[in-house]
Amino acid sequence: MVLNDNPTAPAREGAHQPPETYGVAYEVTDAVAVIELRGPTGANALDAHMRSALLTVARRLTTDAARGVRAALITARGKNFSVGQDLTEHARLLKTAPIRAFANLPNDYNPLVKELNALPIPLVAAVEGNCVGAGLGIALCADLRVAAESTRFATAFTGLALASDSGVARALARQLGPSRTAALMLLNEPFSAWDAERWGLVQRVAPDGSAAAEGLAMARNLADGPTAAYREIKALLRGAGSTPVQATLEREAVIQRRLGATEDHHEAVTAFLERRSPAFRGH
Repeated sequence: MVLNDNPTAPAREGAHQPPETYGVAYEVTDAVAVIELRGPTGANALDAHMRSALLTVARRLTTDAARGVRAALITARGKNFSVGQDLTEHARLLKTAPIRAFANLPNDYNPLVKELNALPIPLVAAVEGNCVGAGLGIALCADLRVAAESTRFATAFTGLALASDSGVARALARQLGPSRTAALMLLNEPFSAWDAERWGLVQRVAPDGSAAAEGLAMARNLADGPTAAYREIKALLRGAGSTPVQATLEREAVIQRRLGATEDHHEAVTAFLERRSPAFRGH
């Protein structure tokens, strides 16, 4: 796994880490963190090594978000974003150690999804090729998604006589509603990047081969934005649908007063009056 030379040190802006052939790469440049899945075959199947590396990187990103990282991108090298769980590994465990066959859920997938969903900074996913099962779950942890034109998404779980994991059913239901989610889960029909854009699941469809570049540009744009406001928006969205209206309104009032005291808010108002673009500093 590619991290800084000293794994206990904060990520260095402008730093460059050497490439790795198998695992998860992580680097930070100009307050933007980039996570790249680097599976051995281009399928980016999530075996034990990949899952462990990705969880470690996600935890590192949480730490770096408190140290100046202002946006992040998750993408993949190879033809696919991720085909989900490594079924070769899974089949071997079912045969040799069935009690361990689903230990990856509490040990890897569940803490990973929790970590990515709790990030206080914007997370963009750039998807090429197939994005299936747990791979889809990871992409759904992002706040915004860019998909290449030929990207194919699928839930895939019922094809294996399973329900769902990695938060896929919950994330889809929250974003697409229960009816469409039921069809995607029960019928196990793949859907395209254009379908996902039409449903609001993907914010931008890019030419094949350019999703990562488009996603990085989006992440960089977010990193130049009002970071404190993004953090509060994400917190409000996490409670949307479960918080009573009155409690939401009261919380919004508290948040707006808090944000009103930030340098970014005063800069934005001044820039508006001066008819120029604001220069946000993230605080």
